[in-house]
Order: sequence, then structure tokens, then C-alpha cells
Amino acid sequence: MAILLGGGALVAATKKSEFLGHPKGLYMLFFAEMWERFSYYGMRALLIFYLTQHWLFSDGKSNLIYGAYTSLVYITPLLGGYLADRWLGQRRAVLFGAVLLTAGHFLMALEGTGGQNDPTINAFWLALSLIIVGSGFLKANISVMVGQLYPLTDVRRDGAYTIFYMGINVGAAIGTIIAGYLGQTYGWGYGFGAAGVGMLLGLVVFVLGRSALRGAGEAPAPLARNTEWLLYGAGIVGVAVIWGLVQYQDVIQTLLIISGVLLLGYVLYEAFKLERHARDRIFAILFLIALNPLFWGLFEQAGGSLNLYTDRYVERGGVPASIFQSINPIYIILLAPMFAMLWTWLGRRGMEPSAPAKFGLALLQVGAGFLVFVLGAATADVTPVIFVFLIYLLHTTGELCLSPVGLSAMNRLAPKFMASLIMGAWFYMTAVGNFVAGKIGEATGGESGEMTKGATLSIYSTIGWVAVGMGVLVLVISPLVKKLMHLDTLRDDEELAGYKELGEKQAPGLFPDRETKPGPQET
Repeated sequence: MAILLGGGALVAATKKSEFLGHPKGLYMLFFAEMWERFSYYGMRALLIFYLTQHWLFSDGKSNLIYGAYTSLVYITPLLGGYLADRWLGQRRAVLFGAVLLTAGHFLMALEGTGGQNDPTINAFWLALSLIIVGSGFLKANISVMVGQLYPLTDVRRDGAYTIFYMGINVGAAIGTIIAGYLGQTYGWGYGFGAAGVGMLLGLVVFVLGRSALRGAGEAPAPLARNTEWLLYGAGIVGVAVIWGLVQYQDVIQTLLIISGVLLLGYVLYEAFKLERHARDRIFAILFLIALNPLFWGLFEQAGGSLNLYTDRYVERGGVPASIFQSINPIYIILLAPMFAMLWTWLGRRGMEPSAPAKFGLALLQVGAGFLVFVLGAATADVTPVIFVFLIYLLHTTGELCLSPVGLSAMNRLAPKFMASLIMGAWFYMTAVGNFVAGKIGEATGGESGEMTKGATLSIYSTIGWVAVGMGVLVLVISPLVKKLMHLDTLRDDEELAGYKELGEKQAPGLFPDRETKPGPQET
């Protein structure tokens, strides 16, 4: 009876800590991340204009700085995640990251007099560095905490991440509209200040909502105070290193090439140690990862060259160009549920495209977006605004065919002991794609460094056809890549472990180990 009463109390306590069927901590993380994305995307929408119009960099140089910044934002979460996993814990990492981000966004509001000879530009470089390192501590770790609120077998996990994902895009859409409008209408300080206020609200929500986390995100082992402050000190040193890197983009390019070759080479080296099916899956993973720089290099023109083009050559009806950056997250909010239902509907009928085929479709759509845009721009001296909506529509549907699919494929195909490494490689190549975007944007400036309509459309036409051609090629070879995935011999490690625990008497040979189970070609 006491056990029953204790169990009843536990159930009641669990229910009390939930809201609408999910832990209250999910909603706290939802709002914290929403405000963080509000600040990040609000600042991102203004950045290319701030570089060209206030600091007076050329169009080409501004695109390169923009690409270097966004690439570093995607690389630093690898280090922040590692420090959190080993020592700091996700909650402390997110808190430290949020403090750095808040400082960085408010520091962006220091305008000075403008121009590259203004000493205040050093505060700008410091602001970018704080935001980059702050994102490194926060970006991946807050997502990990969502999963920690649920048992591994909890059927609500996918729904939780869907809710969390909506928070990301709601924040991105609202932040872009508010910060973009204020920045381009009343002054840079107002726009960046709004982004800072958004990040401060996210920090406050995270601090006040700590109890709702129910212990999620704590350090893996008791953390000595000296060790904790040493890790924070390492983060500050990281800010100083990034302060130098973000100003010298050629150094970033060299580091990306060298470290990328080493990273993918190591993954390949480890692959040859595995049994045949697991090795083949690594080859499939590397194929998918290799497509990342091409897709994101084109997609990320949005905040750079496409943002500038919209400002100068599109009939906007007086709407600030930065606000058009909200189109993508709004499309995501509207279309993501539809795509999830579409894949489910096709899957039940055996018609769902494989992950490699979806990547091919993504490349086709991002390429088609540029080609449609170029076609529309040729119809008038000033490009009709409808073609801005069309290019973002095709790029968003392409994103939905690649980004969530890629994350799922990395998680599904990677051997358990290489899961974090493979996910790190995925984000690393996304970072490379962002740097490639900066190089493409730099090319739109031509030899003079200043964008012209004709040169930009010529480059858009070229990259559009390249993407379409690559998309067709990927679709053609996707059946071969799918065979390398060996989906028929994938096994859930937790499921296997559960049956082993029950004992062979209860489930003799029901789930043989993946390493010893022969594939169709071996039987």
C-alpha cells in the first residue's frame, strides 16, 4: 500500500510539473531560445547593411566578413558542446553563453562615427566575437537540454523538438521584423539595441525558469569552483582569438580547409576499422555531408548578396529590405508541419524519397530559386517583389528537404561511438557552406568590390544551373547511396540491450547483433 501511495504521489508530482502534456521546462527553453533567435536573426538582417553603409566596407568585403562571421557561429558550438559534455554541463554553458550574447548584442549598438578609421570599429569586432563565442556555448547545448527532459523511449520527444523548433522560427521572424525595421528606419543603435533587449529577456527567462528544468543540463560530475572559472576563462580567451580571426578572413579560409581535410580524413580512417555495413554507412554519410557546402553556400546568400540586391534593385514599396529576411522563418512555420505530414503519407505508401534523393531535390530547388529570380529580374528594370517571395519559397522547401533530413540521417546512420563526431562533421561542413556563401557574395562585387545588377544576376544564373545539375546527378545516383545505408540491417541499440537483459530464454535470437547479422548480399 505504501508503495502504491508513493507511486501515486510521484505521478501527481510529475503531472504537476507538466503543462499541456509536456514538462514545463520545455516551455521555458522554448521562450529562452525564441528570444535568443530574436536577437540573432534581428542582428543578422542588419549586418550586411551595417557593414556597407556605416563601416563603409565594399560590397564584396562585406559579404566576405558576413560569411566569415556566420561560419564561425556554426563552428564554435563544437567546442562549447564538448566543454559542456565533459565538465561544465549544459545549463551552465547556456547561462554563460547567454551572458556573452547579451553583452555582444548591446555592444553592437555602439555606432561611433562610422568608417573604418573610427576606433569604435574595434568595439564592433569585439561584439561579433562575443556573439560568436556566446552562440558556441548556447546553440547546441540548449537543444540537448530539451532531450534531457524526457526518457529515451518517451514518444513525446519528437513533438517536443517540433515545439522547440517553432520557437526558433517565431523568434527569427519577429526579431527580423522588429530589429530590421528599427535599424533601417530610426538608426542602427535602435535595431541592435532591440536585439540586445531580446537576448536579455531570453537570459532572464532562463535564470528564472531554472526550477522547471528538474535537474536537466547539470554537470556530469561535481564541478570544483576553480575548474568552473577556468572554463569561463577559456571562453574569454576564445573571444580574443575570434576577435583576430573575424578580421582576417583568409586565415579562416586556410583553417577551414586544413581542419576540414583532417576531420573528414579521420572519419574515413575510422570507417575502415568497421564491419562492412557500418563502413558503407560512413561512406553514405560522407557523401551527404559533402553536399552541405554547396547547398548552404547558395542558401546563405539570403543575408548577404540577396539582402543587398533587395535593397537596391527590387520594388519594395518602401518596406525596409531587412524585413524580407523574415520570409524564410515564416515559410518554415507554415510549411514544416505540411512536409512532416507529406513524408509520413508517402512513407505509408512506400513512396517516400530516400535521404539522398531528398538532398537531390533540395539542390534542385535552391538552384531553381535562383533561376526563377534571374528570369523575373529580366522582365523589368526594377525586379518585381513577387520574385523575392518566390526565391525564398523555393529555398525554404529545399531547406526542409535537406536540413532536418540530414540531421536525422547523421543520427540514424552513425555508429554509436562516432555519433558526436559525425554530428560535429555535419555542422562543420555547414560552417564551410557559410564561408562559401561569403566568397560567392564577394564575387558579386566584381573587381571594383561594388555590386552591380548585371554581374549579380550572371553569378546567380551560374550557381543556379550548377545546383540544378548537381541535384539531377544526386537524384540519379541516390539509389546507389541508399544501398550503402543498409537500412534493412539497422538495429536499435536500446532495443537490443533490453532483450539481452530479459535473457535469451525469453527472446532467443530475436534481435541478433548488427555486427553478426548477415545482410541480403551475404546470405
